[in-house]
Amino acid sequence: MNKVQKYENIETELPKLQKVLLDAIQSDFLEIKGVNKECEKYLKACDEIPELQNAHFVVYSKYIKKSDHRYEKFIFLDKEGHEVCVVNGQEMALYGLLEPCMSLSLSKEYEAALSRPE
Repeated sequence: MNKVQKYENIETELPKLQKVLLDAIQSDFLEIKGVNKECEKYLKACDEIPELQNAHFVVYSKYIKKSDHRYEKFIFLDKEGHEVCVVNGQEMALYGLLEPCMSLSLSKEYEAALSRPE
């Protein structure tokens, strides 16, 4: 399924997104989610990492096991896809901080590939 583009509108919604991140997200190697800016965890994290105030999205690996998250790096993006900060998994866990990216639409090809047995 890695030849299928995951999101049909990611380039228009996030025009400042680095090509390497775009390609990794589109190939489903990395995941992108929205940041829940109203949750307690986010508000506390902003006190410790002020750059997070500009974060609207986070990019991370969905393939890293929970026990290894402390070794992961989370890339936080602003509303246009520009990188605002990178946070080490030892500094923060993403659980409870994520929400769906409502502005991103899955491509029809990706949805069809999901419904086909491999």
